[in-house]
Amino acid sequence: MLPYCLANIAEGDELNTDKQSRHFYIAKGSTAELITLLIIASEIGYITNEIADTYVQECEYISRMLNKLIKARSTV
Repeated sequence: MLPYCLANIAEGDELNTDKQSRHFYIAKGSTAELITLLIIASEIGYITNEIADTYVQECEYISRMLNKLIKARSTV
């Protein structure tokens, strides 16, 4: 899931148009989806809570970065 998120960011940035900022929103959605899957995986015992928490924090960090990127590109 994370590589897909990164691919959306790269594609949206390379296209360099306001219309293409949707790729950043798609990437942000991918981080939310991954957070949900991590929570489910930890609840059913597929991964430990510690692993899930680590990756959830990473996803939240990436999501905040995407918010800043979206805001920065909307003011250009």
